[in-house]
This record gives sequence, C-alpha cells and structure tokens, in this order.
Amino acid sequence: MVSTEPQESTETPKAAPGLLGQLVRFALIGGLCACLDLGVYTGERALGLDHAPWDTVARAISFIIGTTTAYFLNRKFTFSAGRKQGAGQVGSFVLLYTVTFFVAVGMNALMLVVLPDSLAWKATLAWVISQGTATAINFVMLKWVVFREQPTT
Repeated sequence: MVSTEPQESTETPKAAPGLLGQLVRFALIGGLCACLDLGVYTGERALGLDHAPWDTVARAISFIIGTTTAYFLNRKFTFSAGRKQGAGQVGSFVLLYTVTFFVAVGMNALMLVVLPDSLAWKATLAWVISQGTATAINFVMLKWVVFREQPTT
C-alpha cells in the first residue's frame, strides 16, 4: 500500500562551508563567470562595439550576463544562506549589483580614457581592473549582507 501522507525528510541540511571554503568556491565560480563576462565583452568589441559610447554598452551587457550567472551559482554552491531566503535576498542582490554595475562600467570607461593607447591589451586591462574592483566589493557584500546567515537561537 502506498501512503499519500507527507513524509518527514530524513535528509540533514548541508553545513555551510567556512570562510575559506566560501572564498575558494567564490573564486572558482568568479573565475568561470569572469571568463564568460570577458568572452562576451571581447566578442562584442570584435563585432564593432569597440568605440565610445558602444564600448560602455558592451561592458554593461557583459557585466549583466556574468553577474547574473555568478549570482545563481554562488547562491547554490557558495553561500548556504542563499538557499534559505526569498524576496528580501533578491532585493539585496539587485541593490548590490546596481552599485557594482556602475562601479564596473564606470571604472572600465575611466581606464579606457587614462590607459595609454600604445598598450596592445588596453581594453582587456581596463576590463581586468574594473572586474577586480567589482569582485572585491561583491564578495564582502554577498558574504555579510545579501547571503548573511541568521544566528541560530
């Protein structure tokens, strides 16, 4: 006979990785998503979005693609609190990534102006600087604001 009554789950929730584990996972996911971001950015520039204002549009699009992918992967694999909360967490994510969007796109635009034109990899270096700045902000804010673990009582 098959029971239709709800069964209690015997699965134990996965323990949250420690800070080092989170840093490693964040770095691996970030590296993957950074490659995606840079690939999209490079592809857009190769398709003609390599001069103002289109270089900024290209950076904006690549940032959104890379960041959205990173959010879902980090939510699933890095920060255990990401699996527990709902709309408030999404709102925090949107606010954080709105700020880092402007930081990343603005830093990229600034670097394209201040770096010498003689650099063979000028656009890539501008992207790396903008991505590094946004990544540092993201880890701190994701860890201690967006995916903050609630103290157990």
